[in-house]
Amino acid sequence: MSRIGKKAVEIPGGVTAAIDGGTLSVKGPKGTLAMPLSDLIKYEVGEGSIAVQPANDSREARAFWGMQRTLVQNLITGVTEGFTKVLEITGVGYRANSQGKTLKLQLGYSHDVDFAVPEGIEIKTPDNTTIEISGIDKQKVGQVAAEIRRWRKPEPYKGKGIKYRGEYIFRKEGKKK
Repeated sequence: MSRIGKKAVEIPGGVTAAIDGGTLSVKGPKGTLAMPLSDLIKYEVGEGSIAVQPANDSREARAFWGMQRTLVQNLITGVTEGFTKVLEITGVGYRANSQGKTLKLQLGYSHDVDFAVPEGIEIKTPDNTTIEISGIDKQKVGQVAAEIRRWRKPEPYKGKGIKYRGEYIFRKEGKKK
């Protein structure tokens, strides 16, 4: 039994949810999100909540139960509050600058890295070593953050690179003489 799946997802005021042709669409103050529905799970939109139950007693349906409930919760949270990831840049001469729909990164390469910001994502640079990525789709926000981080992952000796805020970088001791 899924402890997460048993709880119904609360729908706050100003948010509407509807099941239409195999997709669950949620509309809120920040926008609209849709998710394809799994055949193994039964979704019920009621007054003020969405209930998620396995459609049958198979092992696969029970395995999907908690995850599908969390995906529905992410839709509700996305259209009401949105999601944000913060990246921090460490290193001499490493900088970031947001210019419209382009993020310009200087990461120690012989050239600047121009990262095109996808649709539905907003990138801010409060200072030249911090990048704030925000949007309503949790998967898209995380994917953009991972793609930016991929340009210069933090290294274990000096800690230079792009890391998530709050991420711990295991530091190694340098070579001894």
